[in-house]
Amino acid sequence: MIDKTAVVDKKAKIHSSAKIGPFTVIGPDVEIDENVIVHSHVNISGKTKIGKGNVFFPFSSIGNDPQDLKYNGERTSLEIGDSNKFREYVTVNPGTVGGGGLTKIGNNCLFMISSHVAHDCNVGDNVIIANNVPLGGHVTIENNVVIGGNSAVQQFTRIGQMAMIGGMTGVLHDVIPYGLSVGNRNYLQGLNLIGLRRANFENKDILGLSDAYKEIFATKNLTENLNKLNGAFKENPLVKNVLEFINKDKKRSICTPFSKE
Repeated sequence: MIDKTAVVDKKAKIHSSAKIGPFTVIGPDVEIDENVIVHSHVNISGKTKIGKGNVFFPFSSIGNDPQDLKYNGERTSLEIGDSNKFREYVTVNPGTVGGGGLTKIGNNCLFMISSHVAHDCNVGDNVIIANNVPLGGHVTIENNVVIGGNSAVQQFTRIGQMAMIGGMTGVLHDVIPYGLSVGNRNYLQGLNLIGLRRANFENKDILGLSDAYKEIFATKNLTENLNKLNGAFKENPLVKNVLEFINKDKKRSICTPFSKE
């Protein structure tokens, strides 16, 4: 159902079950799958592909040009998975040629009021981004991450799975999976133990991760600490995820308990 006041380009591909609200504008290269709800006064443009069951609240802006001075009108893309919610004034930009040309959002995410997903970001599944949180360009957010309100994530930063970022945190350093990070300039406060328990990980694996955390961040010399880590720790699936994250190619330094010093 498309409201009679909506402006929808004839070339747009919109599933018959989608609902398009009043005064919404949809561009020619937009694809919208089934059971999507687009409330009033939403703008969806660019080469944007939207999966099933997404909801867009008033005044959200999806797929408009990246906020990058190098962008010169190139044909780049935005892909959104299924069952996400984009609250009022949320903005999501497509990719840039220099960043691979694609911004991608997974499934079951919640983007609260005035949050922003910049060009070339890759956001996983079950992510919650609270009010007024901007993600800079090229940011990677893995699955089940929670970012508290009024935080800001610097470009090229990575946040590992099931990490939690406290409110009003400036994220300048990569945050390990399961990490708990806070601060005006973020440092590692510990592990997201509550989240791990709620996710029903085995208690022995959580305890093993806690012990490994103490070893990994025993001193400021992260490389030396990792080299000393014994083989038993490396069999723990949670520790494996942390080690893989730390050893990946990266643009930013790893957030540590010493980052606030």
